[in-house]
Amino acid sequence: MSLIRICLLCVVLLATTRAQIADSASGAVANLPVNYTEARTGDYTLPDPLKFADGSSVADAKVWREKRRPEQLKLVEENQYGRVPPRPPALAFDVFDKGTPAFDGKARRKQVTIYFTASHTENYLDLLVYLPAKVTGPAPVLLNFGWGANNLAVPNDPGVKVGRTWNNQQKARVPATPAPDGAQKKGGPGRNIANTILTVLDRGYGFAIFNYNDVDPDALNALAHGIRAAYLKPGSTAPASDEWGSIAAWAWAASRVLDYFETDPAIDAKRIALTGASRLGKTTLWAGARDERFACVIASVSGEGGAALSRRDYGETIAHLVAPTRYPYQFAGNYQKWADKTKAMPWDAHTIIALIAPRPLLLQTGSTDKWSDPYGEFLAAKAASPVYALFGKKGIEPNAVHATAQPLLNTLGHFMHDGPHGVLPSDWPVYLDFMDAHMKAAK
Repeated sequence: MSLIRICLLCVVLLATTRAQIADSASGAVANLPVNYTEARTGDYTLPDPLKFADGSSVADAKVWREKRRPEQLKLVEENQYGRVPPRPPALAFDVFDKGTPAFDGKARRKQVTIYFTASHTENYLDLLVYLPAKVTGPAPVLLNFGWGANNLAVPNDPGVKVGRTWNNQQKARVPATPAPDGAQKKGGPGRNIANTILTVLDRGYGFAIFNYNDVDPDALNALAHGIRAAYLKPGSTAPASDEWGSIAAWAWAASRVLDYFETDPAIDAKRIALTGASRLGKTTLWAGARDERFACVIASVSGEGGAALSRRDYGETIAHLVAPTRYPYQFAGNYQKWADKTKAMPWDAHTIIALIAPRPLLLQTGSTDKWSDPYGEFLAAKAASPVYALFGKKGIEPNAVHATAQPLLNTLGHFMHDGPHGVLPSDWPVYLDFMDAHMKAAK
């Protein structure tokens, strides 16, 4: 084990595998340079997740779970995503659609409004659930972070409640009314996923989705309109520097959905998979790290601030994320102080990945998505694999090659599709294969 860790955690440029991403011209974002040349990523050493600050080693899985994991979780929480409040005492579930047939009888549709505060006004989310009609007992479910209102995500189901859309110009949520002709732009606010839902149902899984903007608006200067405002200390106008940014708030909401699943006898709450892409891939990763009730985690193109190593100067960096005109609100205030000190960070992306062990985690990237540093995600997974090995689980082996369209569906898995940032229709069967391999066996 120690020899493997030495190979993984020393200077990564000496690794035996090579990135399958061609170099290209550098650029600039937010007046900050962007590197796309592998040879310029720089030398670095990763902190060993299996060593305590005093240099002593984690002897076994019990020591990891009881001592090292809580230490690492607190480190990431206070410096990157921010601390969150516990389950709210006023949490309430209004199941207003209890099981309507949908998709020509292939599914039973449920709709739930989850209220976070007693006022039942601004702070709530609408949850849409489809359960496969052919499943007789409690169904396992794939929970998806949605990019828009549920009715825009599934426009061919007229029974879905019209949700809310964040209007950044008005600084308000407005009804999510579809275009008059029912058309949506490719990649538009709803990102139509009706065909995806049918693919999931055919495999025997339920599919659930909610609009992340229901929880906390994904915008600068919108704090007053999200859940974080409800928890501000008296006299405060912003969360403390170690308290939640929007990503932590969206992840917190996924845990509240899981709270609901635990009350629904039609859902197997012990077999819930979680997925999301891009900033919601980061959210997926953090939700899975914080809440061990999620049985399976599938983080898509999470990049910097997610599964990509911050020490690598490639594509997006922490400095890009926290630039004043970009996404500082998504993270804890403390994250900004590491923007120019990444090599001194006592953690990195592999730390976050390791927090999910021994549960199944699949990292999905795209071969042309240089901004998200696909190779950096692959290296992070390699560096986290010794923690999975501690539990007798298989991760990314030292001699594994970073290659396109060759899924590695181990307990800690990796898949790079041939294409850009995001989730392609052909990715979903890979996700389901991963769930079949790890969730069905765990029933």
